[in-house]
Amino acid sequence: MAALALAAAPKEGRQEAPMERRFYPYDYNGGTALAVAGADFAVVAGDTRMSTGYNIMSRSVSKLFKLTESTVLATAGFRGDITTLQKLLRAKLTEYEQKHGEQIKVHAVAQMLANTLYGRRFFPYYTWNVLAGLDENGVGCVYSYDPVGNYERVRVNVTGSGESLIQPLLDNQFERQHQQNAPRPPPLSVDLSL
Repeated sequence: MAALALAAAPKEGRQEAPMERRFYPYDYNGGTALAVAGADFAVVAGDTRMSTGYNIMSRSVSKLFKLTESTVLATAGFRGDITTLQKLLRAKLTEYEQKHGEQIKVHAVAQMLANTLYGRRFFPYYTWNVLAGLDENGVGCVYSYDPVGNYERVRVNVTGSGESLIQPLLDNQFERQHQQNAPRPPPLSVDLSL
């Protein structure tokens, strides 16, 4: 005997509810990136895991991108926007080097990244960036960014999914925050010349 599925026909005048769809262009692929600057060094670190929700998509995707011989960009966020931003910055850096005949300085890269992010402020790149490098005097520089291009020079910075765990540790150990008898760290070297 064959089973036959029967369903009641909808009554006249009664409509089914429309299906609602939402457009969401972003995905958060996680990751953590950090940088620490010193008198003659800048250290940049990032994990290599790319995930979506609770799924690990890859364990070999770097968060670090070498821009010049003395500048590295560390980025966490949506991988599609990270790749787009890296390609755009590579093109701008190549154009600068061909136009001026020299490599761009770290503080000029910092301003260029800020301008690039600000140019997309109404539909921003879903990225969190930390730029690190050595200035022309060999002093370490770290720049912290928000998604729309606001930036500041700092001694230590971390961004991404591990920020809430790592930033307090960096602040305590490098900035001597919440240490009553610890000596204050030296002031940041400020280079405003182009």
